[in-house]
Amino acid sequence: MQFRPLHDRVVVKRIDAEAKSKGGIIIPDTAKEKPQEGEIVAVGPGGRDEHGTLVPLDVKVGDRVLFGKWSGTEIKIEGEDLLIMKESDIMGVVEAAATLKQAA
Repeated sequence: MQFRPLHDRVVVKRIDAEAKSKGGIIIPDTAKEKPQEGEIVAVGPGGRDEHGTLVPLDVKVGDRVLFGKWSGTEIKIEGEDLLIMKESDIMGVVEAAATLKQAA
């Protein structure tokens, strides 16, 4: 089954957080918070402005993004837990360290 979001919506797969704290303490699954970082797995075509012109999304499939703790709607597709959210719920794109060094 394939899923294609509509308008300015994106489908995000959560990226699991580390199971250890910085001090080396192992955190049990019941004490973990849901991660607020994910990877975009599908994007809609974009929203429309007041003139009806299609405005493409700034994110693309494969981008690692940060989003709010309560953002999106949780769904399950083919046994995989995913989130559907509007692009405006995404706070930013996490870029690779090499890309950030080149920009500096």
